[in-house]
Amino acid sequence: MVARMTVSFRVRYALLTAIVFVSMAACEDVRAAESITIGTASPGGVYLTYGRSLARILSRELGQEVTAQSTQGPAQNIMLLEKTQVMLAFVTTGVGLQAWNGTDWTKGTRYRAMRVIFPMYDTAFQFVMAKHLGINWLEDLAGLRIGAGPRAGTGGTYLPMIFNALDIKASLRFGAFESLTSQLKSGDLDGVVFVAGFPTPALTELIATQPLAFVQPSADQVVAIRKALPEITPSTVPAGTYSSLARDYQTVGLYNFAVAHKDLPDDLVYRIVRAVFVNHAELVKAEPSAKETIPANIGRNTVLPLHPGAVRYYREIGTPIPVEQTN
Repeated sequence: MVARMTVSFRVRYALLTAIVFVSMAACEDVRAAESITIGTASPGGVYLTYGRSLARILSRELGQEVTAQSTQGPAQNIMLLEKTQVMLAFVTTGVGLQAWNGTDWTKGTRYRAMRVIFPMYDTAFQFVMAKHLGINWLEDLAGLRIGAGPRAGTGGTYLPMIFNALDIKASLRFGAFESLTSQLKSGDLDGVVFVAGFPTPALTELIATQPLAFVQPSADQVVAIRKALPEITPSTVPAGTYSSLARDYQTVGLYNFAVAHKDLPDDLVYRIVRAVFVNHAELVKAEPSAKETIPANIGRNTVLPLHPGAVRYYREIGTPIPVEQTN
């Protein structure tokens, strides 16, 4: 009798265990099949056009719905990612580093749900002024009304610190680039700093209707900015990027990366990264800035950890990954 009860118990236990594992696997499949939202930025910038193109590619390649959500930019994207309101997002190195360490705009809160998955492109600080003002130097922006982009975007986060480092007391206005360009046209703003990949759609459209002047930081100003904010690096917008840009525009910038929530399944992240590079030509056709979205540029990230699914892909294709990135 005892032997029969023991065998019966073992059978029931084995059956129950199998059911539990099947249920767990089913839950994982359902989770992987859920709609994925990408946090981008405001209309008029590169993030949104890049995100919409990426969403089309991933929806097709993954066989599940992927959408691009307009946001205020990197800082808000990181907060949305932390709350799992988006599972993929775009960030700049500097804003991401501030979030990881809990400095500046974070007010001491550390945001550590993000994991880097692939490189995007360089973000340039493009200082553009109404041409009739005759502005030639950044110090001449003192006292003027300058559009800085969305408050939680890269420009909204960094321009106050850059102007502080240069002791330039300008009146900064925040908002979507589309709104800021309208204000510049109407004379309610004197200039706008487009902090985005290039060519920036809103700036391209603005140049077609408005006489503008690109104001370039001096070599000494670049040194001062980088001393205060080491994560910022020199950046060049090539001549011809815009119809009125006759010479290379030397400025400063920050590199952009796509990040995923740390709890996104490794296999799903691997498939996302693979889809990006397999469909690179399609991405570049929709957004020229994506020409920098190549595996080798993952090495531009030396401050934020990579997602294990992304690490698997780069190792598979033989792309070097700094040891600190895998921690």
